[in-house]
Amino acid sequence: MIKISPSILSCDFANMQSELERIEKAGADYAHIDVMDGMFVPNITLGPCIVKAIRRTSGLVFDVHLMICEPERYIEEFAKAGADIITVHYESTDDPAAVLRRIRELGCRAGLSIKPATDPEVVRPLLGLCDLILVMTVEPGFGGQSFMHDMIPHIAAVAEMTREAGLDTEIEVDGGISPANVRLVLDAGANVIVAGSAVFKSEDMAATVKALRG
Repeated sequence: MIKISPSILSCDFANMQSELERIEKAGADYAHIDVMDGMFVPNITLGPCIVKAIRRTSGLVFDVHLMICEPERYIEEFAKAGADIITVHYESTDDPAAVLRRIRELGCRAGLSIKPATDPEVVRPLLGLCDLILVMTVEPGFGGQSFMHDMIPHIAAVAEMTREAGLDTEIEVDGGISPANVRLVLDAGANVIVAGSAVFKSEDMAATVKALRG
């Protein structure tokens, strides 16, 4: 099943509750929540207090993507705030295995993300600890960037690893995805599609969500 996770980085922050209601009504499965600290990536967004506030207003799966240094410092706070999935970057911590285990201990699904320059082979020894693997198809930090076509082999490589291991790990892709290019990532093996601008700037959000399912 293809799942759609609109990135609220592209929503109207002044009306976040109604924006979450809009994507849920449009058929989204997850709400992708990008957390940035201004250090791991050159941007600052929101923290656990915002997640806690919007958790009271939405029944969507909260797909929390931590683009922060040493995410182990904050995963408990995000779990308590209402995250369902917590994804951390391989590049952001010295011990990704320990972080992934801790996320699961806190009752959340554990995700691991890799940046475009990272060899997807780093994922292989951590597969058994991942419920989701996020392949970035832009440099993380800002919404509205152009899709990097040379990341298609990374998606395919991660999908093949999970098949070889006999796992049903979700393969998520984030960065510059729209109905015009989504078939490329679906054919490569992705089954969770993150889209920000394509959804929130769409004139017909429901039609866009449907189109992103391929």
